[in-house]
Amino acid sequence: MLIYALVEASTRDEALAAGISAFDRLVGAAPDADAVFDYYVTFDETDVTGAGQARWGERPAATPVESNAGQDLLEAGWEATIEAFEQNLAAVREGLDELDDEAIMRDEDLVRHACHNLGAYRGPSVVLYDEHGQGIRDRDRLNTILGGAESCWIVPADVHY
Repeated sequence: MLIYALVEASTRDEALAAGISAFDRLVGAAPDADAVFDYYVTFDETDVTGAGQARWGERPAATPVESNAGQDLLEAGWEATIEAFEQNLAAVREGLDELDDEAIMRDEDLVRHACHNLGAYRGPSVVLYDEHGQGIRDRDRLNTILGGAESCWIVPADVHY
């Protein structure tokens, strides 16, 4: 899947380095982080087969959020965030309406799994991250990050989980 890191930086190289630092936390490469993804590939890695550009096509390795490409990436990330939230919320609501307590306890229809995804701050149900590898799960948090950075960049990565 594609994920995106929103980072404050002055240059493309600084943004890419900050994005890589966030992604390292998400794969457990940083000493203080637990892995929620197996690996990642950034879009500056053009020699990788089967991931990154080879899977998703050409994308900027890092671009200012204000640019057209940045706006496109941000919109894709936010739309994926909303879609994941709505799918998990619908699964929880449906399961609670249709299943008895024992069925939910056994995780029939993956209701408990959907509850977990709904509450996750990192991992496959979260698409946007800040520069510390923390998920951006609601519009207020996104607006805070976008409004608080002097120069905000978006860095995409292809991740496997």
